[in-house]
Amino acid sequence: LLETSPGVAEVTFVEKEPAERHTIISWEQKNSCILPEDLKNFYLMTDGFQMTWSVKTDDTPMPLGSMVINSVSKLCRLGGSSMYALPNAPTLADLEDDTDEEGREDKPEKPHFDSRSLIFELDPCSGNGKVCLVYKHAKPVNSPDTEIWFLDRALYWHFLTKTFTAYYRLLITHLGLPQWQYAFTSYGVSPQAKQWFNMYKPITINTALLSEEADSFVNKLDPNKVFKSKNKTPVMKKKPPSQPAGSQKSHTSMTSSKTSTLAGNSSRK
Repeated sequence: LLETSPGVAEVTFVEKEPAERHTIISWEQKNSCILPEDLKNFYLMTDGFQMTWSVKTDDTPMPLGSMVINSVSKLCRLGGSSMYALPNAPTLADLEDDTDEEGREDKPEKPHFDSRSLIFELDPCSGNGKVCLVYKHAKPVNSPDTEIWFLDRALYWHFLTKTFTAYYRLLITHLGLPQWQYAFTSYGVSPQAKQWFNMYKPITINTALLSEEADSFVNKLDPNKVFKSKNKTPVMKKKPPSQPAGSQKSHTSMTSSKTSTLAGNSSRK
């Protein structure tokens, strides 16, 4: 599908050998958790996934799409303590806020950076965030309760899927377009990413995500009302109210007295 799309060049798929079973078992023992069955079967077929593609701009290939799933060796824990960290250096656990919106019925419980959750990086997202395999409850480890979440650049969590298989399908259907994970956030993809979405639409895409949302920054004008010809009605000039005779006499007497005083002043000069 990508190779037949206009402007697409250099579609590269990196074939990887299956992961050895003892490698997976040693990972589970090291991190004290069991991999989900679908992810374990995936690693037994291929130790990770990597596919990239470029577009031609002025006959020069520019990298655009990227689909990555880390291998078992790179399935590293996020927020884990490092022996090289300074003693008083801040960690991700310091970002925990119990006043956050937790336990809401319409939203799932967000992962925790502290010991309550185990978080492992599945996809670095080319620096636009991280897709993570999240163990919502670190115990018990014998029955893994995992979900796939997206951690954006501002360190906010966004739920993606319940299983790895569902996320793998999302990754493929979105063709690895840049910032496609932000389509599942409340603020959506950036305007630049929308242009790529419009050019290379994912296989399953909600067209409402590609709308410009004109209501937020464009005035809604109805051309039929703006350019509607208006029938001008002639404006009747109102006559000044007729003044009573007494007021007219007083006005004339005042004007005559003023003219007489002005004439006297000029004659004196």
